[in-house]
Amino acid sequence: MEKYEVHQIHNVLNFDLNKLVEQSKEDGFRFVERLMTDYKSGTNTFNQSGEYLFGVFNDEGVLIAIGGLNNDPYTIDQCIGRMRRFYVSKEYRRHGVGSLLAQKLIAEAKKHYKILVLHTDTEQGNDFYTSLGFSKDSCFPKSSHYMKL
Repeated sequence: MEKYEVHQIHNVLNFDLNKLVEQSKEDGFRFVERLMTDYKSGTNTFNQSGEYLFGVFNDEGVLIAIGGLNNDPYTIDQCIGRMRRFYVSKEYRRHGVGSLLAQKLIAEAKKHYKILVLHTDTEQGNDFYTSLGFSKDSCFPKSSHYMKL
């Protein structure tokens, strides 16, 4: 069994995300590409208080998953965090990588927020996030799921 490690990413530009960008685009998602675009422009660098970007690395040190935590930009309520730009490489799905990353983000969110929100529009995403304890409800702006922390 491979060993996976979660590490905070302080500068995403120091990592090769090309494979994750291409895979996500093949899946019909643009959010990993948007992560890079926003990071390069300075729009979202996950560097405010309570914000983090984490990567999961395999035993060869290859980045196989990424996900971030922001202050929710769609509300003025500072008690709400948002899980964003969450993606797991295809060959590592259903191996616990996504859960490992999500649990790290949830643990960090608990230190700063009372509620954690996210948006997904896929059935697989819904199943994954509800298995982690998120409730499906759009009661928060531009979100599909939330978790009381």
